[in-house]
Amino acid sequence: MNHGSFGASPKAIRDMADRLRDECEATPCPFIKYRFPELLNESRVAVSELLNAPLSTIVFVANATTGVNTVLRNIVWNDDGRDEILQLDVIYGACGKTTNYLCEANQGKVHTREINFNYPVDDAEIVSGFQRAIEASRQQGRRPRIAIFDTISSNPGLRLPFEELTALCRTERVLSLIDGAHGIGQIGLNLSSLDPDFFISNCHKWLFTPRACAVFYVPERHQAMMRSTLPTSHGFVPHLLSTNNSCASGGPEFVSNFEFVGTTDNISFLTVAEAIRWRQTICGGESKIRGYCTQLAREGGLRVANILETRILDNDAHTLTECFMVNILLPLNWPTSGKGSLVKGGDFPGATVTDWMQKTMIKEYSTFMPVFPFQGSWWVRLSGQVYLETTDFEWAGWRLRELCERLEKQSAI
Repeated sequence: MNHGSFGASPKAIRDMADRLRDECEATPCPFIKYRFPELLNESRVAVSELLNAPLSTIVFVANATTGVNTVLRNIVWNDDGRDEILQLDVIYGACGKTTNYLCEANQGKVHTREINFNYPVDDAEIVSGFQRAIEASRQQGRRPRIAIFDTISSNPGLRLPFEELTALCRTERVLSLIDGAHGIGQIGLNLSSLDPDFFISNCHKWLFTPRACAVFYVPERHQAMMRSTLPTSHGFVPHLLSTNNSCASGGPEFVSNFEFVGTTDNISFLTVAEAIRWRQTICGGESKIRGYCTQLAREGGLRVANILETRILDNDAHTLTECFMVNILLPLNWPTSGKGSLVKGGDFPGATVTDWMQKTMIKEYSTFMPVFPFQGSWWVRLSGQVYLETTDFEWAGWRLRELCERLEKQSAI
């Protein structure tokens, strides 16, 4: 029920990764130096075709957080202290911490401007709120340099109008950084028409590759900005030295920079092409997967909400639920913060509501469903996937109802 957190990979794809790992262990130098770049290029070709993006713009990093950090840490901030990063209030936690760190490390050179909404909200309001934030930034003497926003946010899991936000950024000459952690494999993406300034998406969440693997897209117009990988590795070419634009896979300097970033286990990068083929041959292709999982999440979420006698988080146009995840309000009266939100009794005394619910469902039901506070209430996020049916959601609904009833009988500290 929680595919969205860390994904899951079919056994056939994991077996492929194991075979490649065994090959690497048997002959590490030939594999890492020569075989790996060839197989990596096959994955780049496959994902570039899936995303309709030029091959020269596609590389891989470990995860979306690494990609976001790569972009933000390569930007040179102006000394006048006017630069701003625009971000939504539902920004992924680690990315929000990244912008906090950048503000701290750059000692006043850059600031963040958070854009807040009372969800559920229509797409048009999100876009107009972003527009107002850009205008306010400039009216206050700031310089909106870059905006970071999701394709689908994490908690709560909501599809955002990233297409319209990207177009707005282009019009306003603000760099668009799309955190597409929940993008590839879940929604249709055409990067040539979308034309963001930067885009990162985890392949291990919804595309069925093993962890950890993310595609990192940088159009050629911005590749010179991405001076270094994290960490800086062999592909880095100092400005003062003459450049050699070749690499083992025949790509440009940008591709070479990301081809070998230290000795890490990046075997998952090599499974992308096979994962895409598996989805086509076994599951019927991307459109069929999207249709099934989106409908399942919506219908399943409504069934859970009926069991709990609550509601799902959605707007009138249902655009927030155009994805594989659904958020259901839990029938809990517990506060969402402070000492009063801690559970006193049971197997996990002193635990937060989140930990008590999640640890209890692991212990007693061998399952996991993310429970989280949002806007003063408690919610659960459930994921639709090809291996699930509506009966799985019904099962989850009754388990959640039982847990909520038990928790309501507990006494708080």
